[in-house]
Amino acid sequence: MPPYLLGLRLAGRRVLVVGGGRVAQRRIPTLLAAGAEVVLVSPHATPALEDLAERGELRWERRRWRPEDCAGVWLVQACTDVPEVNSAVAAEAEAHRVWCVRADDAEASAAWTPASGRDGGVTVGVLADGDPMRAADIRDAVVEGLRDGTIAARRGRNKIPGVALVGGGPGDPELITVRGRRLLARADVVVADRLAPRGLLDELAPSVEVIDAAKIPYGRSVAQEHINALLVENAKNGRFVVRLKGGDPFVFGRGAEEVLACAAAGIPVEIVPGVTSATAVPATAGVPVTHRGVVQDFHVVSAHITPDDPRSTVDWTSLGRSRGTLVLLMAVERIDAIAHTLMRYGREPDTPVAVVQDGTLSSQRTLHATLATVPAETAAQGVRPPAIVVVGDVVHVAREIEMLREDIGQVP
Repeated sequence: MPPYLLGLRLAGRRVLVVGGGRVAQRRIPTLLAAGAEVVLVSPHATPALEDLAERGELRWERRRWRPEDCAGVWLVQACTDVPEVNSAVAAEAEAHRVWCVRADDAEASAAWTPASGRDGGVTVGVLADGDPMRAADIRDAVVEGLRDGTIAARRGRNKIPGVALVGGGPGDPELITVRGRRLLARADVVVADRLAPRGLLDELAPSVEVIDAAKIPYGRSVAQEHINALLVENAKNGRFVVRLKGGDPFVFGRGAEEVLACAAAGIPVEIVPGVTSATAVPATAGVPVTHRGVVQDFHVVSAHITPDDPRSTVDWTSLGRSRGTLVLLMAVERIDAIAHTLMRYGREPDTPVAVVQDGTLSSQRTLHATLATVPAETAAQGVRPPAIVVVGDVVHVAREIEMLREDIGQVP
């Protein structure tokens, strides 16, 4: 007979778990997430479960199971590695008319724990006639489909209000966060930046209106005002708007300006952080922005204007004297002036530099140079934006990583 699926609301209800091994370690976090009051009965427990007990998230009875443990509980999980104990626990639970899940014998179990996953307000549970591996595979496929929008689930009684400010990551569509992809799949309108991962737009339903913010006229400062107006207008018309930006919206992304504009208009805004290109792009090129024994600090600088421009608020004097890693965004077109400024204020001419163009994309390439040679080499190699410049001794670590990867036949 097929099982009857049922969603249990365990908040504030006691659940007994017998056995403190790896099976219990997998199941207890889900019970805790559901709000259950977990009582663990076992002479021994894994370090992870012991840590949960020390933090007060569950009650651990450090002893063997006793029949009276099944009294007054709502659910029992028999998770020991001794079948006879699990059988006795199940029999006692049955006598108390309490559902018991046996981890060792699906056929003898009065209840099964489905392979479960969650996406937003949707919980997916899969049973496969007691085959946990098959159930987990199907669960993963369904949850992934909900997250990436391949399973249409945009309709629901609870409509998402307002605007979501979503960081799309450094370029590769797979590097958007799970939350960002989920909200993007439910959007009515998407307002996308030029540097937002364009591949994500191909996944949208045909009914979604896509507005390319890069094509709004009248220049940079006025364009931001138009973007703010678009967000507010569409949200006030009852549409759920996703503002899709490259990287992280609060790292040189003017995201706070858009949040302030929406808040001033009474529009609710959800902020979804993104993977910033400032650290992700160097990482894909094997460049750690910090490394033990080399450097413990790094500085991220927007270099969209030259160091000698009166409008610049960057303290280039301190950056030249610092030994920390410098991550320079929008610097390629001004690399000559930047390099000379850093050397003038204390950086050595042989300071290693890495320039990563098209980071995380299939066209990514990396140029290695020094502070003295990087202006000429970027020009000779035709390096163009978008590119990120990393200055500091961590670039030596990248070369070491690159050589080791070549030795094992892994193409960087």
